Amino acid sequence: MPTHSVPRPEYPRPQFVRRDWLNLNGAWQFETDRGDSGLERGLLDRELREEILVPFPPESELSGIGDTDFLEAVWYRRAVTLPAGWAGRRVLLHFGAVDHDTTVWADGKEVARHRGGFTPFTADLGDIAGAGEEVVITVRARDPKSGPQARGKQAVEYANHDCNYTRVTGIWQTVWLEPVPVTHLRRPRITPDLAGSAFHLELPLSGNRPGHRVRAVLRDAGGEVSRAEARADLDLAPRLHLPVPDDRRREWGPDDPHLYDLRLELLDAAGQVVDSAESYAGLRAVGLRGKAVLLNGRPVFQRLVLDQGWYPDGLMTAPTDEALVRDIELAMAAGFNGARLHQKVFEERFLHHADRLGYLVWGEFGDWGCETGGSSGDNQKPDASYVAQWLEALERDYSHPSIIGWCPLNETYQKLHDRITRLDDVTRAMFLATKAMDTTRPVVDASGYAHRVAETDIYDSHNYEQDPAAFRQLMSGLAKDAPFVNAHESGAAYSQPYRGQPYFVSEFGGIWWDPAAAADRSGEDRTVSWGYGERVRDEDEFHERFGGLTEVLLGDPGMFGYCYTQLTDVFQEQNGIYRFDRSEKLDVARVRAAQLRPAAIEEPED
Repeated sequence: MPTHSVPRPEYPRPQFVRRDWLNLNGAWQFETDRGDSGLERGLLDRELREEILVPFPPESELSGIGDTDFLEAVWYRRAVTLPAGWAGRRVLLHFGAVDHDTTVWADGKEVARHRGGFTPFTADLGDIAGAGEEVVITVRARDPKSGPQARGKQAVEYANHDCNYTRVTGIWQTVWLEPVPVTHLRRPRITPDLAGSAFHLELPLSGNRPGHRVRAVLRDAGGEVSRAEARADLDLAPRLHLPVPDDRRREWGPDDPHLYDLRLELLDAAGQVVDSAESYAGLRAVGLRGKAVLLNGRPVFQRLVLDQGWYPDGLMTAPTDEALVRDIELAMAAGFNGARLHQKVFEERFLHHADRLGYLVWGEFGDWGCETGGSSGDNQKPDASYVAQWLEALERDYSHPSIIGWCPLNETYQKLHDRITRLDDVTRAMFLATKAMDTTRPVVDASGYAHRVAETDIYDSHNYEQDPAAFRQLMSGLAKDAPFVNAHESGAAYSQPYRGQPYFVSEFGGIWWDPAAAADRSGEDRTVSWGYGERVRDEDEFHERFGGLTEVLLGDPGMFGYCYTQLTDVFQEQNGIYRFDRSEKLDVARVRAAQLRPAAIEEPED
């Protein structure tokens, strides 16, 4: 079992927990391979020259490397002794996330390949090493700086600029080992059924054995709520139904984020448990009615904040688990009830804490990086890897009750014309993949800008107008089904027309407030301090602008929510409610008070 001397020692998959595991975070051998010639130069077969602290990326301070130049490829190496108590089981090697194209070897034998910097993957070590034996794990991560690549907010220029930040290469989430029986449980899919007061479970298996059964037991603080069993020798993913009696029914939501405990078991023909895992579930429903998004049948105005998930010392990797909790607590203290998890698939422990705390989030993909230049009618060229990676994210996060919507793409600014482009194909593929994977949550095909799917569940816009009066005028068309829609500066359309869907402004504000900068705007260097519009002169001006902008959206009876940019400053982008180090730079009580007036869409219908 891991100890607290290991960085990020907590269990990385909190909704599917097995007892036995080994955290591989800590010191690994490391070497930069700027020409991506390491395989030819023998890096697979020799010791590496440096040392890095996993899971922090080599560009970060916490890694011990701190190299912020372009890293075309990097190598990792570590010898691990498999615990003697794991005899008779297969050993799985899990990676939370590695940026971007990864190859893994065990004792020189390739065991995994994976593309994508945001999603997990697993290598089966097979018969390479047994319990009590040593195995050498080698990892190469390639991270080219050119070409379409889902990289989120990572800068493609050498230095940070505007809203693009220091790159992340290689391992940036927990690496760990787990023993499993040959026939074992795979990650469950848990679907709450609020109308039926039950949970529906799919329990995928690695295979079927004669006489095997699966069992699930649902519990709350009062003990067992219900249990169900099914044969496991027929279906590759047996299904179970767990009813919740009326006297044990508690709806999950911001006011009461109640979670039921869930134990999952695979039994052999003699009734003995051969595999088991602990999980949890929240009983809640997401629905649509007119322009409202419903939570448990009621409109709940979504006071969201844009959370980029970057840290000064760890970059995309939170320095501690407590830092993840702290970000949610800071947002809630400022009056937000949720977040857009922006341009990054957040590590799963963040979602676990959102589940516990009743924090509403939109799951998003880090798709920025498909801009290729050239014709403005064919300048966005995502490829099939975007769809594959997004499916991996959906599979990982499906069962988290805190996720109330999906957003596969963001600001795909490309003119709409009479030819079907790669962006059209991939946008529709990601939308349809989401709907096929999950019928229980709404999907916005692309946040802001290019809505290429006419039937998208949600329609939105991004608007950084800083004057509340002008902002009100821009937003005034929603009542007449003619809302503000992002378009090219020439007036050319990016999107299919609005069709009456629930609508929100999913990015606004971004008020530039840097208390350390002089009030005089002459000679300002926006590479050092940057934000939207003209910087406010003092904190009172910030609160006046913030209150005016939020009042416009809260008072609109057709608006189901908003997302304010942003939770914290990030490097040179100085438009956060908090500083980059999470210290206060504003009177948070005033920010909270401005948001907590009742929203028009929440008012009872006549």
